[in-house]
Amino acid sequence: MKKTFFTLSIAGILLSTGCQNQNVQGSKITTDKKQKEATSFSKKSNDDLLDYLPFADKTDYENARKGFIATIESGEIKDANGNVIYSMKQYDFIKGDAPSTTNPSLWRQSELNSINGLFKVTDGVYQIRGFDLANMSLIEGEEGWIIVDPLLSPETAKAGLDLANKELGERPVTAVIITHSHIDHFGGIRGVVDEADVISGKVPIYVPQGFFDESISENVMGGNTMGRRASYMYGNVLNKDAKGTLGSGLGQTTSTGLAGILDGTDIINELNGENRTIDGIKVEFIYTPESEAPAEMMFYFPKYKSFCQAEDLSHTLHNLYTLRGAQVRNGKKWSQYIDLAIAKWGNDVESSFGSHHWPTWENKTIGKYWASQRDLYRFIHDQTLRLANNGYTPREIAEMLQLPKSLDKEFANRGYYGSVSHNVRAQYQLYFGWFDGNPSSLHKLTPKDGGKKYVEFMGGADNLLTQAKKSYEKGEYRWVAEVVNHLVFAEPKNQDARNLLADAYEQLGYISESGPWRNFYLSGAKELRDGVKVLPTINTASADMIKGMSLDLFFNFMAMKFIGTDKEAQKMNYNFNFIFPDISKKAVLIVANGVVTPRIGSNLNDNVTATITINRKNLDRISLGEVKYKELIDDGTIKIDGDGEAFTKYLSKLDSFDFWFNIVEP
Repeated sequence: MKKTFFTLSIAGILLSTGCQNQNVQGSKITTDKKQKEATSFSKKSNDDLLDYLPFADKTDYENARKGFIATIESGEIKDANGNVIYSMKQYDFIKGDAPSTTNPSLWRQSELNSINGLFKVTDGVYQIRGFDLANMSLIEGEEGWIIVDPLLSPETAKAGLDLANKELGERPVTAVIITHSHIDHFGGIRGVVDEADVISGKVPIYVPQGFFDESISENVMGGNTMGRRASYMYGNVLNKDAKGTLGSGLGQTTSTGLAGILDGTDIINELNGENRTIDGIKVEFIYTPESEAPAEMMFYFPKYKSFCQAEDLSHTLHNLYTLRGAQVRNGKKWSQYIDLAIAKWGNDVESSFGSHHWPTWENKTIGKYWASQRDLYRFIHDQTLRLANNGYTPREIAEMLQLPKSLDKEFANRGYYGSVSHNVRAQYQLYFGWFDGNPSSLHKLTPKDGGKKYVEFMGGADNLLTQAKKSYEKGEYRWVAEVVNHLVFAEPKNQDARNLLADAYEQLGYISESGPWRNFYLSGAKELRDGVKVLPTINTASADMIKGMSLDLFFNFMAMKFIGTDKEAQKMNYNFNFIFPDISKKAVLIVANGVVTPRIGSNLNDNVTATITINRKNLDRISLGEVKYKELIDDGTIKIDGDGEAFTKYLSKLDSFDFWFNIVEP
C-alpha cells in the first residue's frame, strides 16, 4: 500500500512571470508567452464597475479596523524549525487604487482581508483575523478562553492565542467550539489545547452533528482531483502581485502547517436550537446542516448580545458550489437558517461576527445585513428553479439571472468567492443533475475528439487562429476562450493556440470579481504558457486524519482505488477476511467482476482466499508511509492465513494518483 491518500495543495507558491505582445503575419498568427497588460476592453469593464458600486462608502474599512489591539510586528508566523507557516507581508502590495489588471471590487475586498491582528468585537468577545484563511474567535468565560474555530495550522492558532494572552492577560483555554467541518476551522486545534485535557474532560469540544466524519471524508474519495483543482482555485502557482493572485475573496490564503483534528465531546444537532452553559457562559445554538458545510452550526451569547454566524453569513456571496469540487449546497436551506437566526435573536443582537471577514455592529445594521444575505441565497435558489420550470437550461439561466439592485449593490453580497453564475448552475444541478435536457448533451465527443472536429469545420488551425485573433481584438474574450480551447485540445503542442488562449484567460482574470474565478483563469494562462510544473504540495493526510478514518471509509477508499477496468483485475475472484486484534474488529473485501465490495463488522466462513491479521495501528503506519507492507509481512507483524500471493496481486491493482494532472490541455 502506498501513501496515496488525500493531498491538498494549499501552499502559496511563488513563480516568476513576464510581459507580452502578439502580431498577425498574413494568415499566420504569431504569439509569445509573456504576460499582457489589461486591454482597453478590460479597463472599461473595471471602470464600469467603479461607476456602478458605492466605492465612496468606507464603512467596511472602518469596521475591518474597529477594535484593533495589536498584531505580529514581523508579519510572519513560523514553525519550530523557522519555516514560514503564514506571511501577512505577502499581500502588502494591495494598497491604494486598483491597478488596471485587477477588478476594483476584488482589490477592495482583498485589501480589507489583508487587515490583520487581534481585535475586540465587544466586551468579552475578541477575534484573530488575517493570521490564516479563516478567523479565530476568543470568548471570555468565567475561568478562561472559549476558542471558536482554531484556524488551519497549529502554529497560526498558537500565535493568535499567544497574542491574546499577551495583550489581554493570560487565561487558560477552557473549551473549544468548532463551527463546521472545513479544515481551515479546526486544523490548528493542537496549537491551543492538549489532547489529554480533552480526553479527561477538562477542555470540552462542541461540534455540530456529523463534524468528525464529514471533516475526514471531505477530501478522501475525490481528494486528488479536489486538491489539484484547489491549486487553481487558491492561485497556488501564481505570483502574489497585481497580475497574479489577490487572495480568495473569502480570505487571503491558507497557512502551511500540518493540520490536526480532535473529535467533539459534545454534539449539537437540534435544528430549532439547544442551549449549553460553557465555562459559565450561556450559549444558544442552532444546527445548520447542508448549508455552507454538511455539518455546521451558528450560536448566540446572550450575556454579550453577540452572535457567531459561522460561515452562513459572510461579507461575500458564498459558494453554493465550490470550484475545487464538493457537494452542492442548498440555497433554500441556507436562507431558512439565516431567517431562523433573525427570528430568534434579531431583536436583541448588538454584534455579529463570523468565521471569515470582519464583524457587523448595531442591531438595526445587523438586521439589514442578515435579511439581505437571507434573501440573496433564496433569490438565487428560487429564481433558478422558476426559470428551470420554464424550460431554460443552466447556462441560459446563469446569463439571464441578475440580482435586484437592492441586493446587488451591497458589497457584502458581491461575488468575491462564489458568483451568481456558478451558483445558479449549482442549484440547477441540485435538482436536475448534469443533464440540461437537450439530446445533444447526452453523448458529446470528448474535448480532444470534439476539438479536432471543430478545427476541421473552422477551416483548420491557421484560419481558426486568425478569426479568433480578430475576436480577441474586439474584446470577445469568452468567445476566444471557447473557440481556441478546441484547438488546444486538438493540437496541444500548438504554442500559438496556447498563447492566444492564455491571453484570453488572462483578460478574463483581470476583470473577474470572484477571487477563485481570477485564480482559475490566471492559473490556466500560466500552465498554457509554461506547462504544468510539479511543485511541492502540502499533505493534509496527517496522523490525526489517517487515524480518524473509520474502517468503513478506509475500505471504501481502497475499493475506489481498485483498477477495475484492467483485464487481469476483472478476472480476480477473491474473498479476503481482515482481523484487527487491537480494536476487536473484523472486515471483508470481496473482489469480483472488477469491483471491490467492503463489508465491515464480520468475516466470511466459506470460500475465503486469505485471512489477514493486522493491528489497526499498523494499518495507519503503512498509510502514513512510516513502514512498508512487505516489511511487516516479512517480520511477522502481519499474519496471512491462506493465499498471500493473491492478496499481493490485489494490492498491485490499487491505483496511485498523479496530483499534477492536466487541466487546460488533454
